[in-house]
Amino acid sequence: MKERASRPTAGVIRRLPVFVFLLLMIAVPGDLFAALGGDPGSVQADQAHLQASARSIRKEAYTVQELHAPTGTVVREFVSPGGSVFGVAWEGPWPPDMHQLLGAYFDQFARAMQSASGSRIGRRPVHIELPGLVMEVAGHARSFTGRAYVPQMLPQGMSAGEIR
Repeated sequence: MKERASRPTAGVIRRLPVFVFLLLMIAVPGDLFAALGGDPGSVQADQAHLQASARSIRKEAYTVQELHAPTGTVVREFVSPGGSVFGVAWEGPWPPDMHQLLGAYFDQFARAMQSASGSRIGRRPVHIELPGLVMEVAGHARSFTGRAYVPQMLPQGMSAGEIR
């Protein structure tokens, strides 16, 4: 009986654990976005670099800068009236470059992921809560979501649940 050549990549990608996905986000550079904790000045440069459409949504206590990349990834940057990016959220078939997205908070994220590697993360969503950084990541191949925010920077009267 002739053995069929298996196509391992389809099954492996479908079962890609969240932890492996997070390691890929750390190691693989991607598109550029304004950094958490930084100013929103890079949004226009990001839009040009990505050839993305952008729109600004003004809320009572903050503004959301939303970028739609041709790849299907959408990144929302939450900007305070003082001009600081206090939260970011993303969704789409490809994860964003976490180093660029988290900026100065990336090292905290990387250390938290490294310490979590001892516990079995598997396919479950990841929730990281550190002093000064909250991050949630979930998804599988072709469907990634997440958000990160700095609790101390949330505008008064705003709920963290609005960052999505």
